[in-house]
Amino acid sequence: MDLGLTDHVAIVTGASRGLGRAIAKTFVNEGVRVIAAARSMDDLSALAAEHPGLITPVECDMSDIAAVETLVETAVDTYGRLDIVVNNAGIAPAGRFVEMELDEWHRVFAINLFGPVALTRRAGKVFLAQGSGKVINVASTSGLRGKPTLAAYSSSKGAMLRFTEATAGEWASKGIQVNVIAPGAFETDAQAAVTGDADVLKARLRKIPARRMGEPSEIGPLACYLASSASDFVTGATFVIDGGEANKL
Repeated sequence: MDLGLTDHVAIVTGASRGLGRAIAKTFVNEGVRVIAAARSMDDLSALAAEHPGLITPVECDMSDIAAVETLVETAVDTYGRLDIVVNNAGIAPAGRFVEMELDEWHRVFAINLFGPVALTRRAGKVFLAQGSGKVINVASTSGLRGKPTLAAYSSSKGAMLRFTEATAGEWASKGIQVNVIAPGAFETDAQAAVTGDADVLKARLRKIPARRMGEPSEIGPLACYLASSASDFVTGATFVIDGGEANKL
């Protein structure tokens, strides 16, 4: 199925590894040109080297609002347009609620929520002017139901769901769609503590009806659908991709 994404331009945050990297690679395979943003320039450069001329790596800390907003100008200056924003970057520090300092809460919300808000707001001005645009927010099943030892992360991702719904409703008549993907457990570096211990992994998989973790490549096709005109009547929706685990929450 040709999704008609050739020569579209996307910004993907957290693109140096994991789900962000998988989304960026799938976009490129569909003909999308990508501004790949993350804190690790080495990893971004390696990704760009795999796709010469199609990926522009940009070092960016999502807690730096000025740097985040500049990503939009970089996309327009480099490729002449902007069609898609994927807010994927995030952190998930674990710890008991009473032991986590408020500074850590501020850091989680700065990266997981306020950075995406700033990027979406700046990109929204471009999208409103051209009458089209796609915003894909990456939340988590932890945003559907709060999880113990992940209070800050769960709260930030829950806020992302409401942010998606609010902006989707505001922009629905403007040709702009805003949707959110809520992944469950995927085999990424973030799950190394689980995948690296056979007993822990076995216990984790018992909670997933599919009895396996997701492969990063499995999120790319969903992101491409949401980035394409095939999803023009889809907005404000949450797409759970978790092997059925959320059904048991």
